[in-house]
Amino acid sequence: MTKRFLAVALAIVFVSVAFAEGGDKYGEEITLKEKTKISSILETPEKFVGKEVLIEGTVVGVCENRGCWIEVAGDKEFQSIRVKVEDGVIVFPIESKGKTALVQGEVFKVKVKPAAEDAHDHGEEHSCDGEGGCESGGDGCETKYQIRGIGAVIG
Repeated sequence: MTKRFLAVALAIVFVSVAFAEGGDKYGEEITLKEKTKISSILETPEKFVGKEVLIEGTVVGVCENRGCWIEVAGDKEFQSIRVKVEDGVIVFPIESKGKTALVQGEVFKVKVKPAAEDAHDHGEEHSCDGEGGCESGGDGCETKYQIRGIGAVIG
C-alpha cells in the first residue's frame, strides 16, 4: 500500500511540474523560484537595479520589427515593464501578445527619448547617446527601468 501511495504521489508531482513548465521557452532556462512583483520594481526601482528577478504577467506589447522586447503588464492597473533581450539571441513572436509570460532577467536603468512619430519607429523608444542626447543634457529624455531578459516561458 505504501509503495502504491508513493508511486501515485510521484506521478502527481511529475504531472504538476510538466504542466507548470508549459508554454514556449525562449533563451536560457529559468532558475529563480521566487517571483518579484512588477509593482515592487516600479515603486523602488533603484533597489532592484543590477539584481536578477523573476516576473510574471500578461504580454501587452511586442517589438514588431525584430521581436527584441516584450512589454509585460504589472500586478497593478496601468503598470508595465519592458523586457529587452539581445537582438537575435531571443526573438519574441507577435503572437505572444495576450499570453502570460514568466521572465527572468536583470533590472537596469536607461535614459531614453520618446519615439518620433515616424512610421518606421513603431512606438519604440530610443536610447540617448552622448551626442546631444540625455547624457549631455538633451531635451525630452527620461529615465526608464527595464529588464534585460535572459530566459522566458510564454504560454
